[in-house]
Amino acid sequence: MDEISKADPAMFSPDEKLIGRYSDMVRNVTNIKPELYTQYNVKRGLRNADGSGVLVGLTSVGSVIGYGMFEQEIQPVPGLLLYRGIDVRDLVKGCQADNRLGYEETVFLLLFGRLPSQSEHEEFFHLLNELRPLPKNFKEEAIIHLASPDVMNKLARCVLASYSFDADPDNVSIEKVVKQSLRLIAQLPTYAVYGYQAKAHYYMGQSLHMRNTGPGLSTAEHILCLLRPYSQYTRLEAEILDLCLVLHAEHGGGNNSTFTTHVVSSTFTDTYSAIAAAILSLKGPRHGGANLQVCHMMADIKANVKKWDDRNEVTDYLRKILNKEAFDRSGLIYGLGHAVYKVSDPRAEILKDKAAQLVAENKEFEAEFNLYNLVAEIGVQLFLERSKTGFGLCVNVDFYSGFVYKMLGIPVDLFTPLFAIGRMPGWAAHRLEELNTGSRIIRPAYKCIQPAVSYVPIAQRG
Repeated sequence: MDEISKADPAMFSPDEKLIGRYSDMVRNVTNIKPELYTQYNVKRGLRNADGSGVLVGLTSVGSVIGYGMFEQEIQPVPGLLLYRGIDVRDLVKGCQADNRLGYEETVFLLLFGRLPSQSEHEEFFHLLNELRPLPKNFKEEAIIHLASPDVMNKLARCVLASYSFDADPDNVSIEKVVKQSLRLIAQLPTYAVYGYQAKAHYYMGQSLHMRNTGPGLSTAEHILCLLRPYSQYTRLEAEILDLCLVLHAEHGGGNNSTFTTHVVSSTFTDTYSAIAAAILSLKGPRHGGANLQVCHMMADIKANVKKWDDRNEVTDYLRKILNKEAFDRSGLIYGLGHAVYKVSDPRAEILKDKAAQLVAENKEFEAEFNLYNLVAEIGVQLFLERSKTGFGLCVNVDFYSGFVYKMLGIPVDLFTPLFAIGRMPGWAAHRLEELNTGSRIIRPAYKCIQPAVSYVPIAQRG
């Protein structure tokens, strides 16, 4: 099994000198001068010159607000995140006031456009529980026998494998896609945890434990039950994991993975292909993988800063990071800054407050939590000092999410998959919107700057 599950080195050992020569050729032929983008008025990254996004679509699912127009100029404003028009902070407060976990309610809201009644909530909660069990032989055939060193890759492959267990997978009717989406929302957590456990067994030498859970559990409780040795967790732990899922559930139509969902869905391909594409988009370190970068950076800071509460020492090391003299030499303080939010990220603020509750119950993380807060405060200040625009930046949700997962005892390999689990209802809602109202395949234009050249017969080439 070990031989089957692990990559064959022979598959990846071509002539290195030849590959090096080919790589140099690729670098030369793919090098487009930056000034050409200005010359042709190309919106790189689909961003306007002022940093705002190019308007490419309409949605009623979610809204991300980080700036406004004042006196003909774009100005940063405190961040606002709306799910179907409802402020996510109000959604969270409402659930907390009722001592209720909120992810299932959030799924209902995003998919169906309104908050559920009490009876609808109970009915929907029960349905997700009914849809949670995996198809017969799925665990063995799609997960155990094809273990992956990367859980996000495994997650995408599980979604694609689900195609084979669907009697009518290419049906893109609203009824069928709703059914497919609900099943994926219910089963994605199991795919992720089982995928991690398979990796831990075949690549890390751990015993293989793949537990089942009982009925009546929320998504967050289901995840903790699958992960914990004796399926034990506290109510606060379930609340915090549930909050993470809620805060990651939706973030407008323009983020990379959701836009991917729109692009792929506009071809009218199947649900499994569209969601797998979104997962693989999220995998990148510039998107969902950013929380891992924060963890790596903080580990480096903890290793190189002797006194975590010494403001001067922390400041000096952060300056080294910004000057490309420390950590990964990128000049970035990961977890600070966002494409839309400039003043504040509401998700980060909510998560920070909840994390403080968990720290209060588990003092062993207090010093580390204080270090996180100090890095955030100093990092924002240092960036503002260097800002040419006069605008600062804010702490984003990725800054605290990895720390929260660590406090919950969640393996690093599951940090980004948890993001995907949370975002699944947002992807589903946007896919349904695209299928129902998108009348044209998404097909933007690219300007070709290569001049025409004549074909040369092979015998005449140098």
